Amino acid sequence: MLILSRRVNEKIVIGDDIVVSVVEVRGDQVKLGIEAPQSVKVFREEVYDAIQDENRKAAASSALPELPAIPVAGDRG
Repeated sequence: MLILSRRVNEKIVIGDDIVVSVVEVRGDQVKLGIEAPQSVKVFREEVYDAIQDENRKAAASSALPELPAIPVAGDRG
C-alpha cells in the first residue's frame, strides 16, 4: 500500500486518467473528489462489498437444477 500525505486542493494522479483531489479536511473526516472516465466504476468500500455480496447471492440462486430428459417422438431409448 502506498501512503501519501496531501493537503486541501492537492491531487494524486493514478495512471493517465484518474485524479484524486483532497477537497476538504474536517476533524477526522476527509472529502475526496475523484475524476475518472465513466467506464471506471468508483464505489465506497461498503457499497462495493454489498454489491459483491448481492452478486454472489444472485449467482447461487440462479443455478437451475438438472431437468429430467424428455423423450422425443420416435425415440425408443
